[in-house]
Amino acid sequence: MKLSDVQHLELPPSADMHVHLRQGELMDLVVPSIRAGGVDTVFVMPNLIPPITTVAQAQEYRSRLQSSEPQVQYLMSLYLHSSLTPEVIAEAAAAGIAGVKLYPQGVTTNSESGVKEVQDFHAIFAAMEKHDLVLNLHGEVPYPTDKCSLEEAFLPTLKDLHERFPKLRIVLEHCSTTAALDAVRSCGPSVAATITAHHLYLTEEMSHVDPLAFCKPIPKTASDRDALIKAACSGDPKFFFGSDSAPHPLTAKQSGKQVSAGVFTQPYATQLVLLALEEAIERGVIGEEEVTQERLELFLSRAGRRFYKLPQPDDLQKVVLERKGETIPSSISSADGTIEVGLSRATSSVFSLSWASK
Repeated sequence: MKLSDVQHLELPPSADMHVHLRQGELMDLVVPSIRAGGVDTVFVMPNLIPPITTVAQAQEYRSRLQSSEPQVQYLMSLYLHSSLTPEVIAEAAAAGIAGVKLYPQGVTTNSESGVKEVQDFHAIFAAMEKHDLVLNLHGEVPYPTDKCSLEEAFLPTLKDLHERFPKLRIVLEHCSTTAALDAVRSCGPSVAATITAHHLYLTEEMSHVDPLAFCKPIPKTASDRDALIKAACSGDPKFFFGSDSAPHPLTAKQSGKQVSAGVFTQPYATQLVLLALEEAIERGVIGEEEVTQERLELFLSRAGRRFYKLPQPDDLQKVVLERKGETIPSSISSADGTIEVGLSRATSSVFSLSWASK
């Protein structure tokens, strides 16, 4: 498949295994945009205010999300917190909660209640291994290091957890470095990783000059970006899509202020992955022959569902992508104009997406 020549493409719906859907009016704005990005399944982050630390909170949040967009499957998670117990983990598993998210304290948005010492939660990890819940890692340390990136400094923790709990399913979220990819590859089949759309096209320089491109983990070098691209279209099921789409009101993303970390890609999630791969082909990072139908389906949809033990989409579930000259708008806004969220890659030309009728 020569992607640059493709005018019409059909894919199974994408499974976005890392997404921030927020709460209140911001949630009401962004949740209806999920399907616009070709996604029918999302793994929902629990870093709300207050964080989701109980099964009842997760169920209530899922109910609100379903009311906003009932055609999406919401995989819920708990926030790793001192209030969690092995009994809560057993309750979560029985209620269909998919995972528990570990945020090191202070590393990103709403992580103030996060983990100080990972070893304090070994009993929780043992219970998760027993009940087959997924451990989702924000893989950064909260303090600067001169020797390596914040993500690279976290990788020994990943390896230690895998050695201690070899049957525990672990996802290293939003990989941003070659070292992270190598660490995941070195682990057994119970360890996987998500890759975002924006880490496939951003570099650190871009993130520092454009508030809408500022996120955590910070994009790294062009070499790291290209390694992520190669992993995404490698056919390795350890790597699958998780957009980490993270909306903030545009007022929180303006230069001259303390800019909130997060890149908003949800309404064009699938299309932005395809755009990043096209650009990588143009730069000579990958060849046309590496972007196959099978590998696109694996990265965007099938590998993530398999890791989370979900059924695959049936043959009637398809998204249709066509070149019609569509460009990404600068933002989306609430009906009354009180909330506006800026979009990544505004003015870029992308595939138009629709859902095939059954």
